[in-house]
Amino acid sequence: MRIFCVEDDNSIRELVVYTLNHSGYEAQGFESAEPFWQAMADANTSAPDLILLDIMLPGQDGLSILKQLKAQTQTADVPVIMLTAKGEEVDKVMGLDAGADDYVAKPFGMMELLARIKAVARRAGVDHKADDGDEALVDGPIVIHPKAHTVQVNGQYIQLTLKEYDLLSVLMSHAGNVMTRDALLTDIWGYDFDGETRTVDVHVRTLRQKLGSARKLIETVRGVGYRMRKEANFQK
Repeated sequence: MRIFCVEDDNSIRELVVYTLNHSGYEAQGFESAEPFWQAMADANTSAPDLILLDIMLPGQDGLSILKQLKAQTQTADVPVIMLTAKGEEVDKVMGLDAGADDYVAKPFGMMELLARIKAVARRAGVDHKADDGDEALVDGPIVIHPKAHTVQVNGQYIQLTLKEYDLLSVLMSHAGNVMTRDALLTDIWGYDFDGETRTVDVHVRTLRQKLGSARKLIETVRGVGYRMRKEANFQK
């Protein structure tokens, strides 16, 4: 699935594109309307299946781009998710009224953005990763069912908060690899979250408590972060 991201903030754009490319999507970023329209008109460039569009852009703004996309027959059906620092209700309404499929306010976590993309793509019938996204994540006795948003440990369902669920999902998706505290903050709490890395430690502690005997799968890498140990067979 091909995604275009139009965002003038370099750090945000690069993070979003990096995350998407490492999550099974084909993503390309643009800092303004001009290179975006050039790519859209390029016969050698595949048309996007979905567009992430910031409202506050230099030159032609996001709402104007959105209206132009919806006015053209060849792009009218391409789903669009608006990205903006504005939290006012009027901006959300204007974007949705102009044809946007969803609206994500900054700051947002990468897990939230991926979830929104999957939901919009599924509704629009362009989610070529939908079947993969519904597959359970399994590590030893822990099973995550993404579609149902449920977690089982040793066959028993456990109740997690949203952040605990996202934390477990990220760790299991990168099982065997060390995730730094900063990376976890970015993925789960948002790229400009004002809290401290201690926030991650607190959530890891409560998550471990709820995992029971499976808590040992979450390993602490001192001075760095956490790693989910890969387990084919786990003994209680």
